[in-house]
Amino acid sequence: MENLIYPALLLLPLLGGAVLLFLQRAGRTQLFSLSFLLTLLTSALSWLAILRCGGESVTLFSLPGQLTLVLRLDGLGRFFTGLIAVLWPLTTLYAFSYMEREERLSGFFGFFLMSFGTTLGVAMAGNLLTLYCFYELLTLSTIPLVLHPQTKAAQRAGKTYMLCSLGGAALGFVVLVYLISRGADGLFTFGGMSFRADDLMRWMYVAGFLGFGVKAAVFPMDFWLPKVSVAPTPVTALLHAVAVVKSGAFALVRLTWFVFGTELLRGSAAQWIPMGLSAFTIVYGSSMALRETHFKRRLAWSTVANLSYILLGITMMTPEGLTAALLHLLFHAQTKIVAFFCAGSVLVNSRREYLPELNGLGRRMPVTFGCFTVAALSLTGIPLFSGFVSKWYLLTAAVHEGSAASFWGAAALLISALLTAMYMLGVSVRAFFPANGTVAEGESREADWRMLVPMVLLSALILYSGCCSGWMVHYLEQISAGLL
Repeated sequence: MENLIYPALLLLPLLGGAVLLFLQRAGRTQLFSLSFLLTLLTSALSWLAILRCGGESVTLFSLPGQLTLVLRLDGLGRFFTGLIAVLWPLTTLYAFSYMEREERLSGFFGFFLMSFGTTLGVAMAGNLLTLYCFYELLTLSTIPLVLHPQTKAAQRAGKTYMLCSLGGAALGFVVLVYLISRGADGLFTFGGMSFRADDLMRWMYVAGFLGFGVKAAVFPMDFWLPKVSVAPTPVTALLHAVAVVKSGAFALVRLTWFVFGTELLRGSAAQWIPMGLSAFTIVYGSSMALRETHFKRRLAWSTVANLSYILLGITMMTPEGLTAALLHLLFHAQTKIVAFFCAGSVLVNSRREYLPELNGLGRRMPVTFGCFTVAALSLTGIPLFSGFVSKWYLLTAAVHEGSAASFWGAAALLISALLTAMYMLGVSVRAFFPANGTVAEGESREADWRMLVPMVLLSALILYSGCCSGWMVHYLEQISAGLL
């Protein structure tokens, strides 16, 4: 059965997206309907793969030198595929409202759907070569989405994104070639591939962390992420939730736990350097978010910080740290996509982009800013919201890891929590309780149902995850123990 499901799961969005590119004369209703149908079919096929495929591998291509492109869904792949399959249809529905008055819709939804396919390819990759190939195809499919507005700012952002991605790809390719020459061409194996311990191998891990870490926006290659906030909000929402930055974090989980292995890396510079960069990025990104007055760019700097929460958990190199990292990957995706949906709703329905323009806007857009407040409370780490669960596990894992670097990481988390409360909850206070009761001038209205339904559903999911996350924690603990 896997011989059919895996290829179909890739071909449906990739070929479907290619077809949409050529439907330039199609009406908006027809284009929206076909795009949504293909997205729903891809999502349904994703869940079929999650539930029915038993971890067997399927070879897509055999290349010279006994190299193969292999698809396989283990426990980690199922987890990431499920996240993608839930968020993509909701974002597509949101996009119909956001893009309603835009032009060149066939190109937008074509590349949007193809990005769905390439992200699933990252999730289903069975070995390092396959992961690398889909990782780079993801760059190629998302660059046109960043460039879609065709403004000078979008062109500069697209150029920056492309150059950073290519630089990371070049470094990642060097590591890929070295690892394959050392025998890392087999399927991903939990615990690593039993390399002989030597300093060169450990430095290759640091190089791989920096190369794949470009998409995860780790310092010093973090600056591209706020720049691409010029892209349409459905794009930035998915970039921050699953499509690019979470694919970077996912790739680093694979690299750390399924290729190099923690036994090779733990206690060496190969652990301390990435952990130190992650802790620094947490505080740096939070500080930049607090300084930023542009709504979407503030959220983008927040993502820079929160991605390194995930990387900090990965680089603790303990099962407890990995569980915490995967929890934050999941719960941050829920939270940040809601926050970006709200920012996009404000932009479309009130034409406001900067924080001083939001004074009193919560009274005119109560559902939008109510959902944003849920996201803000979650991202701050308030109990009963999902963000609290993942941050608690991260702090606990850091304390139990016991090294000086982990304690510095825990300190970074606490500092970031304070800064997050200031830069996220400050937006809600401004929207609902403006200083001196002043309300920013200008027309504004609440979003339509196509925007509100995804926001409300995901806000409810944040609350559910904060109160009933035990089953997910158990599932991720099994992944972190190598049982799935």
